[in-house]
Amino acid sequence: MGEPPSVAPPGWLTAAIQTYLRVYHRHDIRIDAPVPDTPVLFVCNHGFGGVIDLNVAAFVAARQAAGVTRPTTAMVHQIAWTLGVGSLVERFGGAPGSRHAADEALDAGHNVLVFPGGDVDAGKSWPRRNEITFHGSGFARLAVEHEVPIVPVVTAGAGESLVVLSDGRATARVLGLPKLLRVKALPLTVSIPWGVNVGVVGLLPYLPLPTKLVTAVLPAITAEAGESPEDLATRVRHAMQARMNELTARRTPLLG
Repeated sequence: MGEPPSVAPPGWLTAAIQTYLRVYHRHDIRIDAPVPDTPVLFVCNHGFGGVIDLNVAAFVAARQAAGVTRPTTAMVHQIAWTLGVGSLVERFGGAPGSRHAADEALDAGHNVLVFPGGDVDAGKSWPRRNEITFHGSGFARLAVEHEVPIVPVVTAGAGESLVVLSDGRATARVLGLPKLLRVKALPLTVSIPWGVNVGVVGLLPYLPLPTKLVTAVLPAITAEAGESPEDLATRVRHAMQARMNELTARRTPLLG
C-alpha cells in the first residue's frame, strides 16, 4: 500500500498561490494558537466552490504561515473523480473523501483536512455566506477514535467572490443528484464569465471578484471524557461560528 497523498504543492506553486491571495484578495492570516506537532484533524469551512474553492488555497497559505510541515491529506468530494480531474486532485494531496482514506492517512502519521459541510456548505446563498454549516458528525467520530485534536480553520470572504442567489438544494433533489452524483446543491449564481447560471460555477472555473480574505487558525479542540461525536461536532461548529462572527462583525462585502 502506497503513502497517502499529501497537500504539498511545489514550492513555486505555493509561492504563486500566496502571491495571488496577498495581491488580489489582500489575504490576512491570523494564527490564534500554535498547531500541535502531532497528527491533527484540520476542519475548515467552505466559502463557495466545488472543484475550485478559494478556501482551499487560503488553507494552504495558512498552513504554511502556521509552520506546519507534517504531511496533510485532504478529503475531497467524489465529484472531482466523476469529472475526470481526480488524478490532478491526488497530485496536490487530495483523496476521495472516505473513512478508509482518513484512517489510512492518520495511521501514516499525516494530518487530515476535511470540510464537513460538503457541497451544502459550499453552495450557500449570499445571505447565509457567513454561516458555518456541517453535514453530519463523522469527522468528530474520526477524531475521537484516533484520539487526535481538531484544529479549526475559518476563512471569511470567499462567499463574496460571486453572488449565489439560491443553493438549489430543491432542484438537486428533483433531479435525483444526491443519489446519482452525491451532490446535494445546485447553486443559482451570478459570476464572471458565466453570468446567471445553474450549477456551472464550482464545476468549471470562474473569475472571482477581488474580495478580501481573512483566515484564522483556531486553538486545537480535543474531545472531553465521555463526549459524544455529535456533541464534539457541535462544539467545533460553535467555535468556528463565533470566530467567523468576529471576522465579519464590521465587514463590508468585498472590501473587508
